[in-house]
Amino acid sequence: MTVPAHRATRDQPAAAPTGAAPATPAAPTAAADTEAHRCRSGRRAEVAEGPAVRSAAPLWRLLRAELRFGLAGPRTLVTLAVLALVPLLIGIGVTARGPAGDALAAAPGPGPGLIAAITGNGLMLPISALRVTLFLLLPLGVSVAAADALAGEAANGSLRALLLAPIGRVRLVVVKAFGVFALAVLEVAVVTVVGLLAGLTFVGGGGQLLTLSGTSVGFGDAMSRIAVAAGWALLQVSAVGAVALAVSALTEHALVVPATVLGATIVFGVLNVIPSLDWLRPVLLTSSWSSVTDLLRDPVPTDGLAHGALLAVGYLVIGLAVAVAGTLRREA
Repeated sequence: MTVPAHRATRDQPAAAPTGAAPATPAAPTAAADTEAHRCRSGRRAEVAEGPAVRSAAPLWRLLRAELRFGLAGPRTLVTLAVLALVPLLIGIGVTARGPAGDALAAAPGPGPGLIAAITGNGLMLPISALRVTLFLLLPLGVSVAAADALAGEAANGSLRALLLAPIGRVRLVVVKAFGVFALAVLEVAVVTVVGLLAGLTFVGGGGQLLTLSGTSVGFGDAMSRIAVAAGWALLQVSAVGAVALAVSALTEHALVVPATVLGATIVFGVLNVIPSLDWLRPVLLTSSWSSVTDLLRDPVPTDGLAHGALLAVGYLVIGLAVAVAGTLRREA
């Protein structure tokens, strides 16, 4: 049976011409081989260098983001509002007349006596408000901020991403410490400014500061004393914030931080009044907090203020060092 020509052409390969060499695939040229090697090498280089091209964000951008997300929250606004109420209530209270005001003026102890001395002496109100808030409200505010900085991030699960991000753990602690310090500045500024305005508005005093020593100083000298009191109180609050940040770096539970700070403040206060533990008083941070009222004396005794400033610097350095060490040792 004869196979049709079209089926033979379709089903069988065409026969090579007589005398011709069999067809072979064309060998790759040297140029094509070099180009393929270059492409493969380039892809390997891109894969190898992929993580290295990730660069950290500028420090100023990280600080700005920390301020935006850390200081604009409702908790911060509530804290600042409560702090602003303290000098307002003191200013309104000392101007009240009647048996309540007389009992306040006659009550023993440094607290009521200091507040009663504000009557008719409005420039004393900012320093008095700083002393009142320094023993509870100011440390509480910065401890809550420090708790959210590291322990709160760990509880929410976002600290892992921050530790893996190419910003460096030391820079992370610097950014978080900056946020805590910024809140401390806001807290002290609110107490000082509102206290000054409330003193001049409700209490009065004619621009003169009547010191606890019985002398009177001018408006410029009074403003310089208020500025020193605010800076000194800011140093104390920053030291508390550094210690709180250290505790925050060592735990994953945010509530532990303010509880530890407030518990230490109470314990330090108890140890400060035990006569047999006078040898321990020089190393207690809270032992010099009442020295801020020395700025209301004439002349100003500087021993307590200087000791409190040096003690606060020591706590500040130790707290930041522990915070950095705890963050470096934390597992991602």
